Amino acid sequence: MTQQTPQGRIPGRMGVVVIGQSPRPSVAAEISAVLSSGMDIDLRGALDGMTRAEIDAIPPADGYDALFTLLPNGDGVVISKKEVEKRADVQLARFRSEGVGVALLACTGKFPNLSPEGLVILPSAVLHNMVEAVLPKGRLGVFSPLPEQTALIAKKWQRAGVEVLGVTLRPGSSDAKVDEAAKAMAALAPDLLVMDCMGYTSTNKARVRLSYGGPVILAIAAAARVVEELVS
Repeated sequence: MTQQTPQGRIPGRMGVVVIGQSPRPSVAAEISAVLSSGMDIDLRGALDGMTRAEIDAIPPADGYDALFTLLPNGDGVVISKKEVEKRADVQLARFRSEGVGVALLACTGKFPNLSPEGLVILPSAVLHNMVEAVLPKGRLGVFSPLPEQTALIAKKWQRAGVEVLGVTLRPGSSDAKVDEAAKAMAALAPDLLVMDCMGYTSTNKARVRLSYGGPVILAIAAAARVVEELVS
């Protein structure tokens, strides 16, 4: 029997819900690289069990409803946030029922209809509060996966005293595409750059910094550091 804490939580295990399907070893590896606790990562997908035809049948209604994810075979798909939201809620509830103490939703989108309980890390909240803390005023650069998301990026990030600059960079892109996006962003001269998708990697960040010399926040690393603070 798995040992539990007095609160009924299973130590040494965190839940991760990706918005697509599992397995996603690259996501687990990025999180694990931040954690120093040796915690086991139990990764599941909001769309686990669905066929490709069923996934293709849940397209976004508009730009506000659009999410991008990589499937385990490497295919990129654009899906409905509302549909993902319902399925992610189910996976988070399963983690709670299994006694998992900390869970992470691996997406930087805002999910107003989620009903998480306990310690659930929502990267959107982590990123927004971090950026507000370190950039009270200035020029904020944001990478997002889809052109329709870039078109709406100012509304997502805008606040008084902050100018938002968006560039599209699809996760899983070639080095040449990453370089192209990084140079386009560097030309806009932001004071801070946010890589606003959990599909961006530390390798992407390192490549971006070859063209852009300012500070860069990688979403998946920022969210994982919150988990590290909670469990270490």
